Amino acid sequence: MTESNPGEQAAAHSDADDERWLVINGRRWRRTDPSLPDDVASALRSHLGRGRSGVGSAKRAGDETAVTDARKRVGLAKHGLGERGDYWWERPVADRLVQAEQALRDLDALDG
Repeated sequence: MTESNPGEQAAAHSDADDERWLVINGRRWRRTDPSLPDDVASALRSHLGRGRSGVGSAKRAGDETAVTDARKRVGLAKHGLGERGDYWWERPVADRLVQAEQALRDLDALDG
């Protein structure tokens, strides 16, 4: 029977955490699913940026309907990127890709 080295276990755990979480000012944020193809992730990030910008613009204008619409875009993009919802690392890669592609279709449909 072999005993595992606690230092190796901590390093392995740390490596997994580094891939899954980003810490900014002590707050932990879920990272984007690294298995997503670059073009899909890029398109989702574009929608995310437009959504975030839309939230700010709508808030400044006092337009609660537009705030709600922009937040919907942000939520769809973050779910597609794996940053919200079920942890991406606990799901099969194929399922994650289907989710990302569906989110992208839904976001593109918002543009008409």
